[in-house]
Amino acid sequence: MSYFSSVPQIPLRLAAAVADQWRILNTNSRFHYRSVVDFSERLLATVPDPLDTVLLVNSGTEAVDLALRLARAFTGREDVACVSEPYHGWSVAADAVSTSVSDNPLAGQTRPRWVHVVDAPNAYRGRYRGEGAGARYASDGVRQLSEWAAAGTPIGAFIAEPRHGNAGAVEVPAGYLGEVYEAVRAQGGIAIADEVQVGYGRQGDVFWGFQQHPGVVPDILTATKAMGNGHPLGAVITRADIARSLAEQGTFFSSAGGSTLSARLGTTVLDVIRDEGLQQNALAMGERLLAGFAALAELHPLVGAAHGRGLYLGLELVRDRRTLEPATAETRELCERMLRRGVIVQPTGDRQNVLKIKPPLCISADSADFFLDALDAVLTEGL
Repeated sequence: MSYFSSVPQIPLRLAAAVADQWRILNTNSRFHYRSVVDFSERLLATVPDPLDTVLLVNSGTEAVDLALRLARAFTGREDVACVSEPYHGWSVAADAVSTSVSDNPLAGQTRPRWVHVVDAPNAYRGRYRGEGAGARYASDGVRQLSEWAAAGTPIGAFIAEPRHGNAGAVEVPAGYLGEVYEAVRAQGGIAIADEVQVGYGRQGDVFWGFQQHPGVVPDILTATKAMGNGHPLGAVITRADIARSLAEQGTFFSSAGGSTLSARLGTTVLDVIRDEGLQQNALAMGERLLAGFAALAELHPLVGAAHGRGLYLGLELVRDRRTLEPATAETRELCERMLRRGVIVQPTGDRQNVLKIKPPLCISADSADFFLDALDAVLTEGL
């Protein structure tokens, strides 16, 4: 079956679900309704124990903000550790732990004292590279956690993406998350996985990004993006004991994200992902694109590395493969020329030299090849 040919049926199916729910009821999550319960149970079926509680929200920013508040309520601590280069949202709390200078050029100047930053574990261009990089980055992180605790600011939460999404789909090296999570918990803190960009089946062989790291399970995960197919819908998935700590401070609800309408739509999106084989398509099309990138790297020295898996990919452009000097101006020009050829792609990362490649999960082989052909043509023209 061509996934491209099935695309027109997807919005019709979602529209029908929304229209049906609108005829019945649309109210917020202060009240319990079957559609809200059904959706929450479907989400919980995608995660392992001990994650057993769902809080529905409107956006990724709200999900991250709520996760940070949950951590503060549960641990009684204000201080949070994060890694360099991610974007987590625009609210006061979510922006505070967003260290990407491409999204907020003033991030370093405006960072509050309760936020502590560790180096992004980037085995391609970071301090430690290649095999064993994950353990070395983790060792540095654990040391910093101990130093902050000794200084009287023990960490209440550690937040990171299981894959460096905003930095360009760069892999979090093996061993890093497990060791850091363990150290955070040993000091009385909790681990937050920001899955807003990298989760929900986009990586193909795993539904959640943390699942690519064997044995790693966060205490809280945040999700949005694909959940509502454009409708404002997100979720925080956590443990009941963590959720109860916030309940002691007041009642949580979300007007739109946790509505009966949003929940019905969210369930339908999960149905479509399952019935249309979209996660499997993400895996297959991702492999097709990565093979195409490898072929382009043989022809064009500007291609430094292809990052990612499934349909969360990043193509890093460099002026020199030895020094890894970022090809920032060239990346910007490439995006402009791709647009003239009918392809929308944009730069990402603090150096703005990585093409962020996140097509719809229903992308077809023809569309993937069209993208690769356009990219080849622009690179052949020279930048």
